[in-house]
Amino acid sequence: MTSCRPPSPDAVMAVLLPAQAWVSDQPWAAKMRTQVADHWDTLLVIYGAGALTQISRNVESVIVFLRARAQARPILKLFQVPRPRTDETAVVKDFERLLVRQGGRGEHGYVLRETPSPEQGLYFDRFDPLILQRREDLAGFGAVDALGDLFTFHLAPLNEAELRKRKVRTLPKDPAGVRVIRPRDIGRDGTIAPPSEETLWATIPAERQLAAGDLVIRRLIAPVTVPPHGFFTAEIGEEDLPAAASEQVVVLRPIKPLSRPQARLITMFLRTPLALTLAGPRLTTTTMQALSTLPVPQPDEALTKALDELTVAKQQFKRWEQQADSVIESVFLEKTAAQARARVIDSGRALRLRAEAASLLDDLGHSVRTRFPYPIAYRWRETEARISAGDALAAYAAILDAAEQLLCYIAQLVLALTHAQNITLGAVTAIRDKLASGRSGPGFGDWANVLNEAATSKQLNHLPPAHPLNDIRTLLAHQDAEKARQALSERRNDKAHLRRVDPIDLPHAIEVAFADLTHLVERARFLADLPLLEITDVRWDAFARSARVEYRELAGDHPVVPTRTMTSPSNDLEKGSLYLRDTDGALHLLRPFLIGRDCPTCRTWSTFHADRVPKGAVVFKSLEHGHTLDDTSADTRWLLGQIGLV
Repeated sequence: MTSCRPPSPDAVMAVLLPAQAWVSDQPWAAKMRTQVADHWDTLLVIYGAGALTQISRNVESVIVFLRARAQARPILKLFQVPRPRTDETAVVKDFERLLVRQGGRGEHGYVLRETPSPEQGLYFDRFDPLILQRREDLAGFGAVDALGDLFTFHLAPLNEAELRKRKVRTLPKDPAGVRVIRPRDIGRDGTIAPPSEETLWATIPAERQLAAGDLVIRRLIAPVTVPPHGFFTAEIGEEDLPAAASEQVVVLRPIKPLSRPQARLITMFLRTPLALTLAGPRLTTTTMQALSTLPVPQPDEALTKALDELTVAKQQFKRWEQQADSVIESVFLEKTAAQARARVIDSGRALRLRAEAASLLDDLGHSVRTRFPYPIAYRWRETEARISAGDALAAYAAILDAAEQLLCYIAQLVLALTHAQNITLGAVTAIRDKLASGRSGPGFGDWANVLNEAATSKQLNHLPPAHPLNDIRTLLAHQDAEKARQALSERRNDKAHLRRVDPIDLPHAIEVAFADLTHLVERARFLADLPLLEITDVRWDAFARSARVEYRELAGDHPVVPTRTMTSPSNDLEKGSLYLRDTDGALHLLRPFLIGRDCPTCRTWSTFHADRVPKGAVVFKSLEHGHTLDDTSADTRWLLGQIGLV
């Protein structure tokens, strides 16, 4: 190839060769491609297997189409013949579409507008837009590090031929014997198989043995499988020791101790096909070079906490399972059947109650009534009560009220959070005009406009991953939720304009409307992770640089909740104000968009939002029951002006 010269300016050459020559980063391959690029432009590369049958049907090959080098560089097209092949007609059509493409990606190929340097191996996945996007997405877990920055690589102490020698091998019962982990012992699911008759045992110095926390990887890469798989990887635990690795196993040892979520996330990632793809050209064996530069995700604080909590939950479930097994197995251990019966009933009571409580978490209504913020939980409880009581008119009205107050509450969160980010939404103008009219305040449509604008606002695209607006923006982004919102909005408008539902049609209307409300609430499950807090007391310690905070978490359908205590690094928390706590534990002030007061009408603690601003007063309306609260303070009106609502 390096000797071939174009015989004319429009000459074209096609070459079939082993893929390694075109995809490898090795110096010999880079030199060959550079010499070819001095005289030829690459137009098209087709990757596949089965073309070089003289070598092997499984050898990867490339067909490279070259054109005499010109001053204007052509776009480059790459196509991967799928393996195993499925619908060959569809593959051919996708290839034909690629030939006429000027950009973008098809199912099996894509277009590169800028040809990479010939020094870089041109393997298909290296510049694939989908793979590059997934690589960037890894940062969404928290951070990304190279595997070589986290682990050192250890070679096996002895090869298997040496391990089989009598002077090294031992019996399983020998106190000096150490189990040898071989590739077959590393399972696809990330576990180490228990010892068997084929397990090797040997005498190996302690400094060359495995340690808890080491990762072991099969050196031989599994062939292309369906479904695809990544590196066969497992983490060594205390229960696997003492042990050592054979020569066909790569050992990664943490440079610094890793947290359990870190180690778990890395192990899970290495077992994915994406990890194998990001490691470079299709490997046959695991190499140190490929692993050292492999990007691996690191969990952020929120993900670390979630993984820790899942681990604790898993361990708790195991303990409960063991307790249940113990109770079941004790049936025939008592002296009499009556004693056995009493023991099973008494000892199993707590376990049965735990199971019943856990099953309730799958019930949306129970989750809303117990874990959602008080204003939403209260409205949901009233709706369920009205429906069960059989009062059709009251039930229908309660459904529409619950839907409007759900959107109102979330919209108030959006307004408070965007204001804290110095972002003003266009929907605020319409709300300000309605407040100033002094007649009817903002309603269903205004709250929906706030949420729709937040979902599409480019100003909110670069928020920190744990910021609550990221979850809130997804509410109406789903087609089913927006469709349900529109249907409920139309029903609300019909009711307001006296287009009432006929009594005969009310049962069906209730069923459909409640289903739409359920869709919205289901999409709003993130509210359970964003608790509403009322700060009741703050005591700042100047020496400790932290505050002792007393608060009430307003979760569930009743405002009477216990006072709890926490510490905060912030010294600007307001006593008596409402806050939103995000998944990182940060507190976001909601005043004056939402305030908590005792209602002057029903004497119940309630949450209020600004509803009207006539001359001389600010009228707040309760999210729970619609009662109003008049505030004639000039400071309140001034404060609403500071946030753009007056």
